[in-house]
Amino acid sequence: MSSMKTALPMSLLALAIFVGGAAARELRPEAINTASIASIGAGRPKPADPDPAMVRLQVLLDRAGSSPGVIDGLYGENVNKAVAGFEAMNNLPVDGRPDPDVASRLEGNAAIVAPIVESYVVSAEDAKDLVDRIPEDYGEKAKMQSLGYTSVAEKLSERFHMGIDLVHALNPASQFAPGDTVWVVDPGPPRQGKVKKIEADRKTGQVLAYAADGSLLAVYPATIGSEDNPAPSGKHKVKGVARMPVYRYDPKRNFKQGKNDKVLTIPKGPNGPVGTVWIDLTEPTYGIHGTPEPKLIDKVGSHGCVRLTNWDAEELAGMVKPGVLVDFVSRSSATPK
Repeated sequence: MSSMKTALPMSLLALAIFVGGAAARELRPEAINTASIASIGAGRPKPADPDPAMVRLQVLLDRAGSSPGVIDGLYGENVNKAVAGFEAMNNLPVDGRPDPDVASRLEGNAAIVAPIVESYVVSAEDAKDLVDRIPEDYGEKAKMQSLGYTSVAEKLSERFHMGIDLVHALNPASQFAPGDTVWVVDPGPPRQGKVKKIEADRKTGQVLAYAADGSLLAVYPATIGSEDNPAPSGKHKVKGVARMPVYRYDPKRNFKQGKNDKVLTIPKGPNGPVGTVWIDLTEPTYGIHGTPEPKLIDKVGSHGCVRLTNWDAEELAGMVKPGVLVDFVSRSSATPK
């Protein structure tokens, strides 16, 4: 990781964290780095605060190519799907549970068990191109120069695949000013390879990327359409990739947002309607793209497209070329049974 360091003042480590204004148990980097994912087990109750073992599990899954979406330390359906994806990638029985076999394979892989939490020095570049706020109304968005991040903390949360609450939980006293040293998780480098086929599983909310030999290269949690705006069916192809795309809003072709009834050009940026990348499909108006709200992946419906976190969409975009098959299916091999 660039700008990574290895030491922070012990006084910072001793601070208790606060989440949502309520006192929470301490979350220390060493607790995450030394946590045992074998302690998670099935049927685990949902913790109110980030769980060190869950943070560790999410990071190891991300490094192994099965994305949990947002790394937040909280137990949820996207964690189950990431475990199921890892099981499918490793020819294990697929049930989506972090059982001892899954734990041992994740923990036994020397390539992915480097320290989970490391320190990072905030740079002057990190504080550039921020905006005060992101309006909800598309008409107001169209008046802006860009739809950038609203804070350094938000920028870092996306760079390191973290939930913003986890960023603050690990750094309760930080102002995230240039020169500050903060704690972040290390999700590892982007997945490499050439994708031959993509499956968009509408029933389970997963995108699966396959290599030419049929092996699974990567698995991502996804929002795939909605009841009001279903995703297309059948087989389509990748037409091209646009990074940092502007968004053309057309209420007659797509959907009606608020009171906007005219065509609008909404500027580029990670907080734009389609995030940082658009993978165009041969089916007109449909694509695979990023999102300004990564925590809502597979929790809130889309307008028919396939929505991933920005970082997952960027990773996938780096492995596809025009002509790659995109098949919309109802159940995949990475589905928990």
